[in-house]
Amino acid sequence: MANILLTNKCVRECPYCFAGEEMAQSPSSEFIAWENIVYLADLLAASGEKRVSLLGGEPSLHPEFVDILAYFIERGFNVSVFTCGIMSKARLDALAQHVAGHSIARVTFVCNVNNPTQTKTHESEIEKLEAFLAALGRWTMPAFNIYRPDFEIDFIFDLIERHGLKKRLRLGIAHPIPGANNASIEVWQIAGVITRLCGYRSEFERLRIKLTFDCGFPLCQVSDEQLGWLTRLSGHMNFKCHPAIDFTPDMQVYCCFPLATLAKKSVFDFNSFKEINDHYRKLQDRLRGEIPGIYDECAACCHRSERTCAGGPACQIANRLANESPNRLRDIEHEQLEARLS
Repeated sequence: MANILLTNKCVRECPYCFAGEEMAQSPSSEFIAWENIVYLADLLAASGEKRVSLLGGEPSLHPEFVDILAYFIERGFNVSVFTCGIMSKARLDALAQHVAGHSIARVTFVCNVNNPTQTKTHESEIEKLEAFLAALGRWTMPAFNIYRPDFEIDFIFDLIERHGLKKRLRLGIAHPIPGANNASIEVWQIAGVITRLCGYRSEFERLRIKLTFDCGFPLCQVSDEQLGWLTRLSGHMNFKCHPAIDFTPDMQVYCCFPLATLAKKSVFDFNSFKEINDHYRKLQDRLRGEIPGIYDECAACCHRSERTCAGGPACQIANRLANESPNRLRDIEHEQLEARLS
C-alpha cells in the first residue's frame, strides 16, 4: 500500500502521535504540489498498484484535497483517506457532495477517533467529528490507537450505531518512536492490552463488528482462547509487519513514520514502486537480523522462524536497537548503501 502525505500540518495534538517527530522537522506550511501528485499516480499505475492512501497531518487541510481525491478516483484507484474528521463546514460540504456519487468500495475514510474522556479534546473538535460522521458515516471505518493500558472504547460502539459506520474497527498500538517522547504502550503491557480488548467481546459480537489490526500485536502475547475468538470474529489475524511506504510532500520516501529518520530517501532514487518496496523490505530484514524481535524469546520462537509472526513491529525493534547500540541504526543504512554501489 502506498501512502501519500498531502501535508505535514495537523489540527490535533494527540499525545501518542507517531508522526509528530517527522512533522516537527518539516515545513509546517508545506503542501504537496499537483505535479508531484501526478508523478506518484503515474509511478503507482505503472507498477500495477490499484490502492492508495491519502494521509497527513490532516489531509483535508490541503487546499485542493477534494480535487486530489477526485483525481485518484478518476485514475481508477481505490482510495483510503486517513483523517480525524475535523474540517470546516465548507470543506465537508464539498467533500460530501463529491463522495455521494461513489461506491463505498471505492472510497473509505479511516477516521482516527480519540476517547474524549481519556484524551484532551476541545468541544469544537467533537462537534466537527459528529458532523463529519453524520455526512459520511457510510464511507467511514473508525480507527483507534491504544496508547494507555486502561483504554476504553465504548464510545466507538456508540458512534458506529448512531452514524451507521462500517462495521470494522482498525486497531493499532502506539509504539515509542526512536528519539521521541510520545505516549505509548511498553512491550510488557501488550498482553494486558489484548486481555482488555477481549473484555469487549460481547459488544463486538452484538454489533457484529470485525477488527483490522495494525502492526504491533505479537502472536506470543495472545492466548489460544483469545486467538480463536479474534480469528472467528475477523476471519484473519495478521502478526506480520510490512513496510508502509510513505511519500512526503517534498517527494521523500520512507517505510513508515516511526522509521522516517532512519531511512529517508528521495523518490527519484527509485525507478518503480516495487523497487521501493524491495529496498525497505531488505532494510527491515537487516533490522531483524540485528535483533530478532521485541522480546528476548523471539530469537528461538517457532512462530518467527515459520514467518507467522514478525516478532513485533519494526519500529519497536529499531527503538530497542537504538537503546542498546545507537550507532548501529546508521551503520545498517550505510552498509546497505555500500552493497548497492558495489
